Amino acid sequence: MPLLTSCKTPLLSLLMLLILQTSALMAGEPVTPTETIRLLNGKDLSAFYTWLRDTKYEDPRKVFTLQPDGTLRISGDGFGGLVTNEEYADYYLVMEYRWGTKTWEPRKDRSRDGGLLLHCQGPDGNFGGSKDQPGPWMNSVECQIIEGGVGDILVLPSKDADGNPLPASATCTIVRDRDGEAVWSPDGKAEVFTRGRINWFGRDPDWKDVLGIRGPKDVDSPGQEWTLLECFVAGDTLTYRVNGVIVNRATDVFPKHGKILLQTEGAEMFVRKLELRPLPKELP
Repeated sequence: MPLLTSCKTPLLSLLMLLILQTSALMAGEPVTPTETIRLLNGKDLSAFYTWLRDTKYEDPRKVFTLQPDGTLRISGDGFGGLVTNEEYADYYLVMEYRWGTKTWEPRKDRSRDGGLLLHCQGPDGNFGGSKDQPGPWMNSVECQIIEGGVGDILVLPSKDADGNPLPASATCTIVRDRDGEAVWSPDGKAEVFTRGRINWFGRDPDWKDVLGIRGPKDVDSPGQEWTLLECFVAGDTLTYRVNGVIVNRATDVFPKHGKILLQTEGAEMFVRKLELRPLPKELP
C-alpha cells in the first residue's frame, strides 16, 4: 500500500483505487487497541494512505513528510489528509502537535487550520465535493484543530458512492452564546446535532478567521509551542482534552467507529506523536 501511494502512472493509480475499494469491502471489525498503536512510528507512514483533493492518492508536492527526527511535517499545501488504513473503535488517542509558520492560499491570511476526523466512513473524498469531483474529507465527527477553536466538535454528514445519505450525529449539552452558536457546557441542555459545529467551552465569541487569532481563554499552546491533544473514544461517546483541560464532550455519537484522517488545510503543522492507547479504566 505505501509503495503504491507514490506511483505516478494512471494504471497504478487505478490499481491503488481498486485495492482501497476491495479493502473497504473486505474490512472486518474495527481495531480496538490492547496495547499502544503508534500511528506515527518515526520511520515511515505505513499506517496511512494519502488523500488530497487535487491529486487523490498521490502526493507529488510532498505535503506529508517525515523529518530526520521522525516528526511529521504537514506542509499545508492543499486540502485532504493522511488516512489510516484501518478502522478503529474504543481508543485513547494522544497527539502532540505544533503550528509551523507557513500558510497557503486561500487561507494564507486566515487562522491556522487543521484537524482530526474521527470515525471516517464511506469512500474517500465523500465530504466537501461531488460524485464527479470528490472533496477533501469524509463522513465523520471531527476534533477541530484551528487557532482559537481547538477541541470544537464538527458533525460532518455526507453521501456514499451511489449518492445515498451517510448520516452523522452527536448529542451535546450546550448553551448558546450571544450569536446563537452552540457552546459545550456540562450543565447545558442536551441537543442532537446532525451537522454543524459545537464550540469548545471557552471559545472567544469575538473569534475572527484571521491569522494568529487567540482568545483570552484558549488552552492550546501559543505560537509554535507544542500542544497535547487527547481524544477519549469510548463506545458512542467522545471527550476532548487540550493540555490537560476537558474542552468538549459528546454522547450518542454516530458513526462510532471508522478511519482517522489527519487533515492538511492550508497551514504548516508538525506532529511528533500520534498514537492510540487502550482506554483507561477511569474516563475523564
